[in-house]
Amino acid sequence: MFTKEFVPCIYLYRKNCVKSFQDVTVISEDPVKLAQSYCDAGADELIVFDMSETDAEHDAALDIMKDICAKAEVDVIGAGNVKRMEDIKKILYTGCKKAVLNYTKQSNVEITEEVSLKFGKEKILLSFQDAEVLAVNKETIEKYVSGMILMNPHEIHKTMEVSDLPFYVHVSQIGLDKMMDLFKYENVCGITGNAMNDNVKEISSLKEVCEQNGVPVRSLKAAYTWDEFKKDDKGLVPVVVQDYKTNEVLMLAYMNEEAYKTTLRTGKMCYYSRSRKEQWLKGDTSGHYQYVKSLAADCDMDTILAKVSQVGAACHTGKYSCFFNEIAKKEYEESHNPLKVFEDVFAVIQDRKVNPKEGSYTNYLFDKGVDKILKKLGEEATEIVIAAKNPNPNEIKYEISDFLYHCMVLMAEKGVSWEDITTELANR
Repeated sequence: MFTKEFVPCIYLYRKNCVKSFQDVTVISEDPVKLAQSYCDAGADELIVFDMSETDAEHDAALDIMKDICAKAEVDVIGAGNVKRMEDIKKILYTGCKKAVLNYTKQSNVEITEEVSLKFGKEKILLSFQDAEVLAVNKETIEKYVSGMILMNPHEIHKTMEVSDLPFYVHVSQIGLDKMMDLFKYENVCGITGNAMNDNVKEISSLKEVCEQNGVPVRSLKAAYTWDEFKKDDKGLVPVVVQDYKTNEVLMLAYMNEEAYKTTLRTGKMCYYSRSRKEQWLKGDTSGHYQYVKSLAADCDMDTILAKVSQVGAACHTGKYSCFFNEIAKKEYEESHNPLKVFEDVFAVIQDRKVNPKEGSYTNYLFDKGVDKILKKLGEEATEIVIAAKNPNPNEIKYEISDFLYHCMVLMAEKGVSWEDITTELANR
């Protein structure tokens, strides 16, 4: 049986979130904020449908998808307005983990093989209303598609007769008991649509019910029970918290058994406040949640290391990390961290753009404009090729460094960050 997922939908229309395909009543003017609220409620994934009617609206919708992907703590599936392979490319380049082919359109059926071979089967889903379309295109679907979205729940039985692929069921309205019934179908991997949107606050409860009934759901599975930890005399275990991307230490806090179990259940860090003598879900009042990426125990089983995705600041002072009071320091090079070097150089380049410095070569490039930057980038790329043919390995090191510098100037000019680049690489 496939793991069951709770997948809210965002329907984008004229830069706003609307109620549904049929009802364009605006429910939110801030799609990113709405997406974050769904994540906070425990959504496993998000589906974003682009309902735009013009090319300009479509471009704006893609920008919104990109913003959602950058902020959402779950995978995002992009759908809508796919007419050719280029549209799939644009959706995936926003950061969406998967893109959807609408099989009510023959043109989408026809590009299935092409987009699958280009981007990978695992990134391609299809949506459909009538199971008959699956029967007609069964061979193509089985070969080039990883999953489906059934837009008509009345076709569940026919769908399962035709294909073994996992599929989400898009449902407009449904009671919680009926929602649980849908999960009993082996190939149903998730529920989406307004039925999920309207019940988003019940996700945690629904997951508990699923687990009680042996229905597999996405949740944190602990390798150790609370009894296996060594606690202090108050029954607490210290927790060291790190940023999962940079490994920067953010804070130190404590857990009791209840906080430990709440953290596992919600996927958000929960602690015990020794001063207030009560539980506190990090971010519950500030909005600065910590989403769990991993939990580990030390060799003595008396300390927990949590790697998290931090929203906003970890410290109550507004600082990103609580550890900002420098006590003593020896000078040392941080060149062992390549990403830090990239970030530091890029920060200088960005500063030159905002605060020009007389005589700066970087400012010379910005002043001359993008054509000059591109010309230099092309020259440096050619010099890499020449250097690679020479026996001295140092030459290619120098030329690649020059190339990367000019790349960063172009990035600053076009508003692209290193995080954008690394995210894109990670998605490939």
